[in-house]
Amino acid sequence: MSHEPNALAAASSAYLRSAINQPVRWHEWSPAVFALAVEQNKPILLDIGAVWCHWCHVMDRESYENDQTAAVINEHYIAIKVDRDERPDVDARYQAAVSAISGQGGWPLTAFLTPDGRPFFGGTYFPPQDQFGRPGFQRVLLTMASAFQEKRDEVDDSAASVMAAIEHNETFSGRSSRITPELATKLTSAITGMYDQRYGGFGSQPKFPYSTAIDLLLDSALRPGADEKIAASALGTLSAMSRGGIYDHLAGGFHRYSVDEQWIVPHFEKMLYDNAGLLANYAHAFQSFAEPEAARVARETILWVDTWLSDRERGGFYASQDADINLDDDGDYFTWTLEEARSVLTADELKVAAPFYDIGDVGDMHHNPAKNVLHVKQLLGQVAQRVGMPLDQARELLGSAKKKLYAARLQRPTPYIDRTIYTGWNGMMISAYIVAGRALAIPAVTAFALKSLDRILAEAWNREVGLSHVVAYADGTPAQKPVPSTLDDYAFLATSCLDAWECSGNLKYYLAAKSLAEYVVSNFWDATGLGFFDTPLSDEPALGALSTRRKPLQDAPAPAANPTMASLLVRLEELSGKQEFRDMAFDTLETFGGIVEHFGLYAASYGLALQRLVQPAAQVVILGDDDAAKMLEAAALTRYSVSKSIIRLSYAQLSALPETLAETIPNLPGIASGKSVAIVCAAKTCHPPVTDPESLLELLNRALIPAT
Repeated sequence: MSHEPNALAAASSAYLRSAINQPVRWHEWSPAVFALAVEQNKPILLDIGAVWCHWCHVMDRESYENDQTAAVINEHYIAIKVDRDERPDVDARYQAAVSAISGQGGWPLTAFLTPDGRPFFGGTYFPPQDQFGRPGFQRVLLTMASAFQEKRDEVDDSAASVMAAIEHNETFSGRSSRITPELATKLTSAITGMYDQRYGGFGSQPKFPYSTAIDLLLDSALRPGADEKIAASALGTLSAMSRGGIYDHLAGGFHRYSVDEQWIVPHFEKMLYDNAGLLANYAHAFQSFAEPEAARVARETILWVDTWLSDRERGGFYASQDADINLDDDGDYFTWTLEEARSVLTADELKVAAPFYDIGDVGDMHHNPAKNVLHVKQLLGQVAQRVGMPLDQARELLGSAKKKLYAARLQRPTPYIDRTIYTGWNGMMISAYIVAGRALAIPAVTAFALKSLDRILAEAWNREVGLSHVVAYADGTPAQKPVPSTLDDYAFLATSCLDAWECSGNLKYYLAAKSLAEYVVSNFWDATGLGFFDTPLSDEPALGALSTRRKPLQDAPAPAANPTMASLLVRLEELSGKQEFRDMAFDTLETFGGIVEHFGLYAASYGLALQRLVQPAAQVVILGDDDAAKMLEAAALTRYSVSKSIIRLSYAQLSALPETLAETIPNLPGIASGKSVAIVCAAKTCHPPVTDPESLLELLNRALIPAT
């Protein structure tokens, strides 16, 4: 049956627009819709999902496209649909609410609200009829509508208690504690304590790629006195993921997470923010341990992002790639039956590729047991020995097999690419591109990062009104009105600005980082409880659960915004000399110091920020443009450390430096020679310039060792 388009016809989000023709009378989140609910005295049905979410699509087909279910919703509810990528501020609060009610969150999120937006019941996916141990959705709809009409006092009491729980659990007020380097050590130990020594990763199934935790381990691994298991946990996890099915062995890039503990079967959607964190991980591992496999994975991930998630013409990174073509498949685009592989490869290629990627008659997927997820079952040397051929020949055959499988895959219908450009996620990938471009010495990667940053700053940043969360929607049109930004957007974008300044020496990026930070301090800082709220302070009445204040502390899985801001402020203080920045960073970390230890794996970004604040730090200025300068930069990049900033300058840029460097660098002896030099600055003192990598490393290592 065809239906008149609902109110989502006016939406810009690709996820919302996919529901235009559903029989449910959906509305976007807006003051007018809440006013309508109050006027009609109806509860609100809130659905939060995403364009990449498989079970969101399932619930759409089973329930929201069902005329009978839609009739129940339209009679008893005001229905609001929210894109969690477009409105993370709304999603975060109702995730917390539903977790408090049901013990779990996720997508689709299905919440039942009072007319003013307070949640009184909720869950995630509801089947159309009772099954999977879950009540049928129509029964839930009728039960909640009846409760709202007949037990209003109980509903209001429940909503009040849920709102109080959100406020209490999300602000962490009154839990400050003195911070010391030992706290970072405890967080590192908590992470290594969860390491799965058999399969890599942390905890059991499902397994997520906790990229911030990996970075904390990589940072800690080479600090004086570090336990060997720290490096083993980080490198073991990176190796397991790059061999597993969570990694796309044909195109590069990572899927969202693994449903099993062995990293074999993933949820197949590929997210920009996951790949940003993991790209940085593999680049950092290459820096510290010169692992060739880490470099390979980083390069392949860059190639995938370049090909599928990049606006090559204008700059900027797209949001995600869906897992499926339709609801009848589960990652079929990415998986292979043995017959499918045989139809593409020669007999010799299959002889190598099948055992290497574990392609057999019995596959890995529940919906189609013949489908295989490509993952590295055994080393290529073992395969070569088993099939009786030289290793070089096996390597050549595997390479040609990989190219043929990928070419054949490209003939399949491609899962949807959400070309929406989000500010915060772009900040993350810009930083990752800068890290990888420098570590792997690929100038084109760094150049595209700067091009992307220029676009984001031009189109999303206004000093008077702040950032827009959305730069452009999937159809390429810019946001017609600013979409509310969150602390994440500012923290990630400002961090990418500082990274851009360090790699380019262009002062405009430092000034942009400083302006963004000053805006955050003016609009997000909690002067009473300390730390930063995730949304700006405002005199305007907030809708629904947006009236509750949150201070993001947990990595979920992207780095938490408060620790990210703390790290940024420490870096800015070192460049600007503004003590207020360091004081705010200290206060931010201290205000969470009494509770953060309990978050363990989910507090890794806090651990990194703490290391940046309390451990000795160094700035390395590489001055010059010739091959000697490149050699000095390569030496400085050896070993990843959150306590180290590597700044690349030309002599022409000495007249436009941040405040602290402007006072010191131009006046150092030896600068006038015009030769390429490296300058190490630590503890507010800059050492005389050096010209050889060995002297640079000696100075740098000395600067980063804590005083005894």
